[in-house]
Order: sequence, then C-alpha cells, then structure tokens
Amino acid sequence: MLMAIRATELLLALSLLIQTLEYLRMGKYTADDGFWSWHLQRADIPNAPMRALLDVLFKPKVHQLHLVLRLLATLMLLVQGASLPLMVFLFAGNLLILVRWRGAFNGGSDFFTLVVLTGLLISQVMDALGHVQLGWQAGFWYIAIQAVTSYFMSGAVKLLRPEWRNGAALTIFLNGAIYGPLSASHPLRNKWLAMMGSWGFIGWEILFPLSLLDPRLAAVFCAVAALFHFLVFWFFGLNRFFWAWLCSFPASIWCSAQFSAHLI
Repeated sequence: MLMAIRATELLLALSLLIQTLEYLRMGKYTADDGFWSWHLQRADIPNAPMRALLDVLFKPKVHQLHLVLRLLATLMLLVQGASLPLMVFLFAGNLLILVRWRGAFNGGSDFFTLVVLTGLLISQVMDALGHVQLGWQAGFWYIAIQAVTSYFMSGAVKLLRPEWRNGAALTIFLNGAIYGPLSASHPLRNKWLAMMGSWGFIGWEILFPLSLLDPRLAAVFCAVAALFHFLVFWFFGLNRFFWAWLCSFPASIWCSAQFSAHLI
C-alpha cells in the first residue's frame, strides 16, 4: 500500500504542478481587461452574497496569489506527501478554480483531478479520525471505481454511436487534430483500418472493469490507457489528460490486488 500511496501523491503533485503553471502563464488573459475576465463570467452566479465573495476571491491579484499558494502546496505534496490541511486547501482551491472556469477548463482532466483529490481527502479525513488503513482503502476504491466506470461509460457511449462503430469518428477526430487533416495516403483513410482501430478502443474501454480481477491484468489495462492518453496528448495537445488519468493507476492496480485476493 505504501508504494501505491506514494505513487499517487507524486503523480497528483506533477499533474497539479503542470496545471498551476499553465494557469499562472494565463494571468494576462484572466485580468480585468483580459479575454477571460471575471467581470464577464460573474453573471453566471445568481446568488448575490456568493457573487460578492467570489468577486473578492477572483480579483486578479488575489487569484494569482491563490495560484502561487497552490504551487507551494503542490511542491509540499511532492516532497512530504499528503496531510489533512494540505488536501483541504488543494481540494477547496480546485473547486474555486472550477467555478472560475464555469465548471471545467479542460473537461475530463479537471473532473478526474477532482476525483483523485477527493480520494486523498477521504484518506486524510479518516486518518484524522484514527482509521489510517481504512482511510486509504476508501480513498483508493473511490478513485478506482471512478476510473473503471469512466472508461466503461466512454466505451459504451462509443458503442451506441454508428460513427464510432464504422470507424468514421476516428478519422473525423484526427482530421481536426494538431497535425490534421490526414494525408490522402494515411492508413486511417482506409475505412477497415479505421474501424479496427475504433473497435480496439471500444473493446478496451468496455472491458476495463475486468482489470479488477487481477493486478497483472490491471497493469496491462493501465498501460494501454497510458498509451491512449499519450496519443491524445500528441495529436490534440491535451497534456492534462495524460497526467490526470495517470494519477488513478496506482489505486486501480492496488484495488485489483485486493479484490483478486478476496476471490481466491
């Protein structure tokens, strides 16, 4: 368990570090005269007292201070590991950032960052109540179930869509990628190869729950997931997805080991 704990802390710290540095670089775009000014977004908050509080928290200088503190907290997580005050700060700060970006800045990666933060927060709350082992078990199972469910649902949705079943969606997405459109001679222009690739993704995602049956099987599924998310980063520039989902792998493998042990 100790190895899985430390791996999760390190991967989450790296993911948060990258995200925070990106937010800091965008300071001029979130300023009062920037493209993503809070003055434009505050109209989404209907409650007047809450809007007044957020007006203070999202002042450019206050927001930048929060990001600097978040960066320091992330470095603490990297060096010394999780603690209750640290996880409360990172969890609450992440919720604030999600509000600042109307729920999500980078879609699924923001969602899964919150999932892993929640898992670690659960572990630290239980630790404070004197249940260290149970806390990490609950935190890891929360992360693993969210990961398994997310992959399964993603595959199920693709299975229901005819453009994924016939491979057309894969070609369409890659045409809109950083290096798109695909050349006329690209192998994925062949509908049969595109369909095989599409069904490969669908099958891997739908079968992901089987990863809980054996830690070696979990390691294989996670390795394929790492390759998948790296390809998403390579072709679409979504680097956050790679790191955010990597954070779930130690929990998934550990939970698989625990689950398979109870089956024997």
